[in-house]
Amino acid sequence: MIEYTRDADGVVTLTMNDPDQSANTMNATYVAAMTAALDRLESEKDEVTGVIVASAKSTFFAGGDLPTMSRARPEDAPALFELLGTIKRDLRRLETYGRPVVAAINGAALGGGFEIALACHHRIALDAPGTRVGFPEVTLGLLPGAGGVTRTVRMLGIAPALMTWLLTGKRLKPAAARDAGMIDEVVATPEELITKARAWIAANPDAAQPWDRPGYKMPGGTPATPKLAVQLPAFPATLRKQLKGNRMPAPEAILQTAVEGAQVDIETAFTIETRRLITLLTGRIAKNMIGAFFFDMRAVNGGAARPKVEVPAATKVAVLGAGMMGAGIAYACARAGLPVVVKDVSLEAASRAVAEGDPAVLARIKPTADVEDLRGCDVVIEAVFEDPKLKHRVFAEVEPVLAPNALLASNTSTLPITGLAEGVSRPADFIGMHFFSPVGKMPLLEIVVGKQTSDAAIARAFDLGRRIAKTPIVVNDGRGFFTSRVIGQFINEAIGMVAEGVPAASVEQAALQAGYPTGPLALADEVTLTLMRKIHLAYQAAGVAVGHERAHALVQNMLENHDRSGRSSGRGFYTYENGRRGRLWDGLAELATDEGRAVPFADLQERLLFSEALDALRCRTEGVLRTDADGNIGSILGIGFPAWTGGVLRYVEQHPDFKGRAAELAARYGERFAPA
Repeated sequence: MIEYTRDADGVVTLTMNDPDQSANTMNATYVAAMTAALDRLESEKDEVTGVIVASAKSTFFAGGDLPTMSRARPEDAPALFELLGTIKRDLRRLETYGRPVVAAINGAALGGGFEIALACHHRIALDAPGTRVGFPEVTLGLLPGAGGVTRTVRMLGIAPALMTWLLTGKRLKPAAARDAGMIDEVVATPEELITKARAWIAANPDAAQPWDRPGYKMPGGTPATPKLAVQLPAFPATLRKQLKGNRMPAPEAILQTAVEGAQVDIETAFTIETRRLITLLTGRIAKNMIGAFFFDMRAVNGGAARPKVEVPAATKVAVLGAGMMGAGIAYACARAGLPVVVKDVSLEAASRAVAEGDPAVLARIKPTADVEDLRGCDVVIEAVFEDPKLKHRVFAEVEPVLAPNALLASNTSTLPITGLAEGVSRPADFIGMHFFSPVGKMPLLEIVVGKQTSDAAIARAFDLGRRIAKTPIVVNDGRGFFTSRVIGQFINEAIGMVAEGVPAASVEQAALQAGYPTGPLALADEVTLTLMRKIHLAYQAAGVAVGHERAHALVQNMLENHDRSGRSSGRGFYTYENGRRGRLWDGLAELATDEGRAVPFADLQERLLFSEALDALRCRTEGVLRTDADGNIGSILGIGFPAWTGGVLRYVEQHPDFKGRAAELAARYGERFAPA
């Protein structure tokens, strides 16, 4: 895996190039190769003047061997301790080799890859589009366990190491990483990468890590330093506030490792780091998160749900409607390099789509009120109000001028695609492309397949989604599809709890401490109670059983008797001032009862989790969900299902007794919890 070459000047280049994978990872092949490379370096030390660590892949090093890590069990702890010890020992041998060592980072260096770079004395990064450095481990329920926590703390100090790198999971571009103190030089070409590395080696024959030099002091001080000692008690409090009490052990383990490791010698710090990583690796939550954010994400983005058909790429996109959603879709397409035409009822209305943003991106967007300007577009995405008649009308207007066989997409979040397809002449080319608001921040795209939607249309929508940097899940048609339908259960269950007499603050706290990013009542205000009522009435009119009658009655009461429709009106479950959410509305306190206060907190949490999980199972049974991966990724990225679960369907699988617990909840709170 590691090619060893030494030039006439005595500079050894260790070129990492795993023969069995498209990217280098910290697998058994790497471990054996790095040990062999260090053995050879030490045996040839008198002939060596410096070392360059490089990669023959398009990336530098992808990180840990996640497939192997995801299988770790508690009984594997001794073997893991030995393996991690070997990895750390070799990187320590590299940084104490006595010769200058440079990392020539030609692409992404993440997790274990960045840890290898940190064991070098100097880091030079190529300013290429895909070059990113950082520690994504926290987003997988892990910590950087090949020396990453220990070295970052010693390089930057506890606070910068935690706040910029270790707790954020950020992947920084080379220039930003240089500004943050972890990259030393940024170069423009691969040739310059090696030239600069050789020059630095020649100029720094006595290079060593800062912590290996006499008189080293940790930046910002150690926990024994009075100034830092005063600040330290705020760290866990701040972290607890950020986590909102939910069950994410990795950030706490990173904080503990950083603080404890800063108080001891580097070898002891490595041991602390190893032990904490093994605890996380052998636990359930890391397996859930690796399953979702590595395996499921790879399957979804890799096109597991995309039909295997060849289709033309989009060349020109039309967006109908220049509201917040339409403008966001237009900008996402233009940012990907596509020319976009945005049509609205007037040029003034359409011009909202070019009101703000990067001028170079906005230059690709043409606002218009003239349907002729859409002539030749091969994709149209409709983003007008949720009214079937209006959607039929706008498609009928634009279809004649579009390119033959143009993809016809609707951004509806709840209306069945099969019904909307009745308004176009080519239902096989009609599909749902449900974006999430705000489009610029939300990564998910829910592609909805109608009864007559062709495989080619699915493939074209999928390819466009990937081109504009979205993660596209593919689901079958049905009222509410997958995401809107399932999150509706979450919101209705929460409102139902309030109607039962559970204090509103307890409901919000139950959700936050279960791991949801936003409380359900706050979310209801964002959706607006008016829209919730409208959807409820539409379901009733369609003869769809909706349940949650107490929740719907409370929503109706809030609207009709208290004029509280949500955030947009400044009055909902919460109070608002200048658009900022304040306190829960005082009127909700009158609904709380002794019986509601007596509901166990764990029941509140699991009622929310199970309400979504049970409906996701129904979506799978009914064929709305095509794959479990789509369900897991869609639930986390689209509707905020707690990340620690690994997704809504994995939550069911990993629960020790899902059916038994569902039966308990059904007996206490209603048949809607009865397990299928």
